[in-house]
Amino acid sequence: MSLPVLGALVIVILALGYRFYGGLVARRFRLDPEAPTPAHRLKDGADFVPTRPFYLFGQHFSAIAAAGPIAGPILACGQFGWMPCLLWIAIGVVFIGAVHDISTLVASVRHDARSICEVARRYMGARAALALTIFIWVALVYVIVAFTQVTAATFTEGGEELQAIAPGFNPGGAVAIASALYLALAVVMGVVERLLAPPLWLQTAIFVPATLGVVWLGTELSTVLVLDFKTWAAVILAYCFVASLTPVWALLQPRGYLGGFVLYLALAAGTIGIFFGGYEIAQPAFKGFVAPGPTGALFPFLFVTIACGACSGFHGLVCSGTTSKQIASESHCRPVGYGAMLLEGFVALIALATIMIVAPTPGKPVVPGAVYGNGLGRFLTVVIGDDRFVFARTFGAMAFSTFVFDTLDVSTRLGRYLLQELFGGLGRAGAIVATAVTCAVPLAFVLASDPRAYLLFWTLFGASNQLLAALSLLGVSVWLKRSGRPYWYTAAPMAFVLGITLWSLASLARTTLLGPAGGVMARLNGVLALALIGLAVALLVMGAKKFRPGPVEIEEVRSSTG
Repeated sequence: MSLPVLGALVIVILALGYRFYGGLVARRFRLDPEAPTPAHRLKDGADFVPTRPFYLFGQHFSAIAAAGPIAGPILACGQFGWMPCLLWIAIGVVFIGAVHDISTLVASVRHDARSICEVARRYMGARAALALTIFIWVALVYVIVAFTQVTAATFTEGGEELQAIAPGFNPGGAVAIASALYLALAVVMGVVERLLAPPLWLQTAIFVPATLGVVWLGTELSTVLVLDFKTWAAVILAYCFVASLTPVWALLQPRGYLGGFVLYLALAAGTIGIFFGGYEIAQPAFKGFVAPGPTGALFPFLFVTIACGACSGFHGLVCSGTTSKQIASESHCRPVGYGAMLLEGFVALIALATIMIVAPTPGKPVVPGAVYGNGLGRFLTVVIGDDRFVFARTFGAMAFSTFVFDTLDVSTRLGRYLLQELFGGLGRAGAIVATAVTCAVPLAFVLASDPRAYLLFWTLFGASNQLLAALSLLGVSVWLKRSGRPYWYTAAPMAFVLGITLWSLASLARTTLLGPAGGVMARLNGVLALALIGLAVALLVMGAKKFRPGPVEIEEVRSSTG
């Protein structure tokens, strides 16, 4: 089967999924376009702002479409082949991932845009909310560890295959300098907006082309910023510390705006490459049920390795953190919540295609950023020509790192917020300490581990991330049950994801704690895997108690405050 046919088939599945299953889920939630949403009832011009669905979709999609749906499919294809990856992405995103996103979004909208932890507190009790908060913080630490390692590997990748066409060119160094200049460009844009407030069209006309300009500069200055893996890891985490304490206008907002254009350019290049590039599939469709390395069996590790490409608990934090405060009508929850996750499934398809067109090299580790950069670069040359492959390759790898920085920044901020809530440190000093702890733990993990240990960290990140999705769906299911509403469409995916993730965590704990000596960090990962299992089981027990027959509660906060 050819790459264009596979791409068309996935698009059809996603479209049918939105039309039929997405419609079914929306009807079960009884979305009411006339109901007052928190964006209207609590409108303050800062956090609660009714937003048109077209603009909110773009903002939400940029927030959730980070490096997870890129790195996960590439790593999984390298281990198990492209066919099982494609099946899980297409099926999982329709019936599980998109259901999780719309469910957490609707649950938050129906409860004054409160977080999923607060929803759990109302229906499962304070202990459940505390356990979920701790679980989320640990999961965020693994997000930071996994993405720091993957990015540091991208910045140090040698790219020997490019030496023939570009002698002296350092692909990792090019991506590193381009990424650093891109972040500096975002700061400049933020300062210009703050001090001069020029029209948005003028800023776009200046800074979006400038973003492509820093990619070109990266190709010209590829040997200027060359560091080793652990130094890059420390620099990236130092960036996380500074970025999470920086006012959003100075970095987060302008970088997110520019990153949206990078994302859409990457989507366009990937689509053109899949359908018009004429590339043949070079990877095996299936490599076997057991892969070498720390992951092992396809069941259960395929699912948690692909991670955000099919389902992501991190999305629930975005849905119930910022997006729910901007939903102008309940009817928008379907295109924004369900639809954006389906588009992320297409992002995962493009990432999968970048490795499908490359013949496997036995013994060579798969570096997701480098694979994506090379693949997207080849797709982009369909438009700009083969003689500009070095530029195209740098753009592809920088696009990957751009998505990573979005995730790292948001994850560090969320980790800081959670620690401040837990310990009551609401002042500036509390923010600094909470941020330092959230960055110091990943730094210790990265510096004490082997540079090629990212696959183990990635698997633990994927497992904790998808387990968070299962626990979020548990909270939503309890809410629906206590409200006297059908809940099978949230409970069924919850049960599947819960089983898969607990299975994978138990397997990792067994191999790291009972297997051959793997070092202190491997043992610590095994202990943390057991801790995550313990927190999840405790939440499951608390949730099960709430499924007992009892009086039906008031369905939504809006019914008492609207």
